[in-house]
Amino acid sequence: MARYTGAVCRLCRREGTKLFLKGAKCTSDRCPLEKRNFAPGQHGKDRKAKIVGYGLQLHEKQKAKRMYFTLEGQFRAYYEKASRAQGVTGELLIQQLERRLDNVAFRLGFAMSRRQARQVVRHGHVTVNGKKVNIPSFQVNVGDEIAIREAAKKMIIVEQAAQFAASNPVPAWLEANFENMSGRVLSLPGRKDVNLPVNEQLIVELYSK
Repeated sequence: MARYTGAVCRLCRREGTKLFLKGAKCTSDRCPLEKRNFAPGQHGKDRKAKIVGYGLQLHEKQKAKRMYFTLEGQFRAYYEKASRAQGVTGELLIQQLERRLDNVAFRLGFAMSRRQARQVVRHGHVTVNGKKVNIPSFQVNVGDEIAIREAAKKMIIVEQAAQFAASNPVPAWLEANFENMSGRVLSLPGRKDVNLPVNEQLIVELYSK
């Protein structure tokens, strides 16, 4: 399956905003966006044209895709499912992205970034209701118990993630236990619970054309 394997900091520079793809690095002075806040490449500094219309809608979609590490087909499937359900399509789209197991693992402090959380899930270190789940796109539900397997709790990246997460607030729709490296889904995430630099309405407008 196709997957972006390049330097993720280039993605933040391309979008002109922090996508928080590198964990602690994104909040430090080592963030490349702090030093070079322009698009990557030889002519990056010269790309100063104002983006409007379709270009703006496309940028919003690309930001969301890159933050959650989804491909176009999967992202469009999320949109189509949201458009068929009752409610605000944009908010339902964000809700599906937030309910991904790799994102929940990141939110609960099992990893310092969504990319790292994806790896932790893929390697079988996460359980849902006591059963191993290694599918990053698995959708969690209210009441689900998510935890790090006992054998993985001593992993360096997990221990570092727990220390990093202790200083970052857990969303209100989740409950975290940093000592046991576990958590629970208290409710479905609302838009006010998701602090992301994305305008989901522009994504809806793009797909609804």
